[in-house]
Amino acid sequence: MKLLRLLANLGYGSRKQAMLLCRQGRVTDAAGDVLYADDVVDPGAVFVDGEPLDPPQGLALMLHKPVGYTCSTRDPGRVIYDLLPPRFRLRNPVLSPVGRLDRDTSGLLLMTDDGALLHRIISPKSALPKVYVATLDADLRGDEVQLFASGTLLLESDDKPLLPAELDVLGPRQARLVLHEGRYHQVRRMFAAVGNHVVALRRERVGGLALDGLDEGHWRALTADDVQALFATS
Repeated sequence: MKLLRLLANLGYGSRKQAMLLCRQGRVTDAAGDVLYADDVVDPGAVFVDGEPLDPPQGLALMLHKPVGYTCSTRDPGRVIYDLLPPRFRLRNPVLSPVGRLDRDTSGLLLMTDDGALLHRIISPKSALPKVYVATLDADLRGDEVQLFASGTLLLESDDKPLLPAELDVLGPRQARLVLHEGRYHQVRRMFAAVGNHVVALRRERVGGLALDGLDEGHWRALTADDVQALFATS
């Protein structure tokens, strides 16, 4: 692929802005030699302002989403793209969240521009478990472990019972919940079904991939080993 198109696709600017980067000598190879807009390049050997070029299509990353951010590009408030390099919002194909965490939920959010990977992650066939820690407004009443594991719990407005889910009681008002499906606001609606209210919710793990010390508001690109670990439990 020619350098100009590559830079534009990766969000480094419009074609005009990418051309300017090249003319200013800010795009080089590994040896520091200036590259030109019509050069056919290996993306792994391109540097912008001395930094390696972002990965081309196939980028996947994990983000530790804080409370207060929306998984959207259009929300007037704070959005997850505010936590990433500005050029990530402009990539073509688009860098999309894999599923969503609502504004009031924090924790592990996966993002990718690889459509095949995205669909593999969310496919029911993959059955990737999702692990949440919920802090509740009231004490657990005692029968939630059995009820959530029963496969009979029917949420309001749904016509199909939930798949069995594992609940681990961490304290009178805190629990870890493992889900094997992804319905709308599922964790909050499950606790609402037993007369409780979730006051704080954090997703800790998807499949075999966990936050592992990634600070809130920070992100990192996934490696091939990370993607393999993601599906290790499926």
